[in-house]
Amino acid sequence: MVADNAADSAKDQKESMDVLASTRTVVKNALEKLGYPDEVFELMKDPMRMMTVRIPVRMDDDSIKIFTGYRAQHNDSVGPTKGGVRFHPNVTEKEVKALSIWMSLKAGIVDLPYGGGKGGIICDPREMSFRELEGLSRGYVRAISQIVGPNKDIPAPDVFTNSQIMAWMMDEYSRIDEFNNPGFITGKPIVLGGSHGRESATAKGVTICINEAAKKKGIDVNGARVVVQGFGNAGSFLAKFLYDAGAKIVGISDAYGALSDPDGLDIDYLLDRRDSFGTVTKLFENTISNKELLELDCDILVPAAVQNQITEENADNIKASIVVEAANGPTTLEGTRILSERGILLVPDVLASSGGVTVSYFEWVQNNQGYYWTAEEIDKKLHEIMIKSFNNIYNTSETRRVDMRLAAYMVGVRKMAEAARFRGWV
Repeated sequence: MVADNAADSAKDQKESMDVLASTRTVVKNALEKLGYPDEVFELMKDPMRMMTVRIPVRMDDDSIKIFTGYRAQHNDSVGPTKGGVRFHPNVTEKEVKALSIWMSLKAGIVDLPYGGGKGGIICDPREMSFRELEGLSRGYVRAISQIVGPNKDIPAPDVFTNSQIMAWMMDEYSRIDEFNNPGFITGKPIVLGGSHGRESATAKGVTICINEAAKKKGIDVNGARVVVQGFGNAGSFLAKFLYDAGAKIVGISDAYGALSDPDGLDIDYLLDRRDSFGTVTKLFENTISNKELLELDCDILVPAAVQNQITEENADNIKASIVVEAANGPTTLEGTRILSERGILLVPDVLASSGGVTVSYFEWVQNNQGYYWTAEEIDKKLHEIMIKSFNNIYNTSETRRVDMRLAAYMVGVRKMAEAARFRGWV
């Protein structure tokens, strides 16, 4: 029994690797396919800057708790770095590094003048009061203020952070800078210089990719059977967009379980019942496991939860014709290989979830100009960029005879590599 457990543990470790190692593997393959020398990979494999900070916060019981936070700036050869800040108990330095690389790739894929950045604080916001969260948000900005700014590194919302937290962070930075500086951060409330469409931007971008992928596979989204794993910000907006488009949402999940119905779930009802963290399944008795959810019979599967969900263990059991990654890293490299060999169209996370950084870019531009666009203008611009980016990667995949993930990395890394080359860095 012990030997079996040890073997299973070793297999799990080999399969998932770690998120930074697997990211580096695909970046290296992409650069080799493009013909860049080894020194370009040496430049790209780690962030150019990595800051670790300790943040003291006075808690409601009058004790002082010290939190650890990170900010990674992957590469600023193209322009200032850009990326979210997540509040989560499982934040690690390796994860933040990998996510900063992904942000660089996303910016390259949708052709934005950014490099990638990412931040995180090890905490559980679900167990913190409103006042404690404000203290943590302001403390983080004070700790990283020397390396961020509208022309250096622009933060944004991420896991368990929202427009209120962005507002506190902007206010703290404006106090330090001694003038109102809305361009320091994106994802703000509209009254503080936020943009229309930012809150739902990631889900809107995923939806656009689903529509384009469905066209390639000859599937009509109206009537298509869809499974959405995850019911947080991205997953819930996504389920609603597809539900309104006529799709049958045959399965959804949250952190506590999953729901399924072959005739389609009532998404409006579930949205009305869920709590602020996207939890709804605790209200139901007849739930299914996450494993069962992923293997449901459907046309389109959207992993919108956490990493390493489609692996060597279950990739052969996926029944969908299209998998669109709304989460970060939901499919391992071995899972990607199996899905591609089976003819399943996998739309990778660095493409599918790039709607968020695209609308963050729109917000930053509006802040810099002091001129604000309508929701219709934002939606039109987002559609144009996402459709162009999808087709660019799809065509690269076809002409280069590589899977969509490698094609996306090739497109994403090229602009950064060229900028570094012209600067004389490599």
